Amino acid sequence: MEFPSKLIEDAVNEVAKLPGIGKKTALRLVLHLVKENENKTTQLTQALDRMRQNITFCKTCHNISDQDECSICHSHRREKSLLCVVEESKDVMAIENTSQFIGVYHVLGGIISPMNGVGPSDLKIDSLINRVVQSQGTIKEIILALSPTMEGDTTAFYINRRLKDYPVRITTIARGVSVGGDLEYTDEITLGRSITGRTLFS
Repeated sequence: MEFPSKLIEDAVNEVAKLPGIGKKTALRLVLHLVKENENKTTQLTQALDRMRQNITFCKTCHNISDQDECSICHSHRREKSLLCVVEESKDVMAIENTSQFIGVYHVLGGIISPMNGVGPSDLKIDSLINRVVQSQGTIKEIILALSPTMEGDTTAFYINRRLKDYPVRITTIARGVSVGGDLEYTDEITLGRSITGRTLFS
């Protein structure tokens, strides 16, 4: 790809490093910024700079936060006895968008993946165990909302084993055929879990 300017080329190369953005999309975004009023570009760069300088993680659940404690952990309206374990902060956002969960979260920071060199000690699993211990029985249920992959299942199995001696109920999110999905195109594992995990028709 030929560039009319080394400055444009450098900007495109940096933007193209973002996930899901190729060189053509990066070029389109950069050229858009060039055409925009300089104030808008400055606002963007300042917002990104403030984010990198000031972003922190909740001391309790490890979710992305502006303060030492995130708004979810700080809220008195959340059900503290219900703890949902997720991989990343984006999973918290996805669940929050459903408006169906009233409990609190624990962000692991990933899942166990030996192929990628990620072990239990690289995640916030010890912190999860400490939360259960320090809660002195106030945490009644832990929901494992992890990806339905081999790595996700391995992580869930490991956490379940670490918590088996504590008086806490461990559940996992339901898995099955998506709404609007066609059985013909559903993989065998998902379809099998949907059959075995069937519920009453109501």
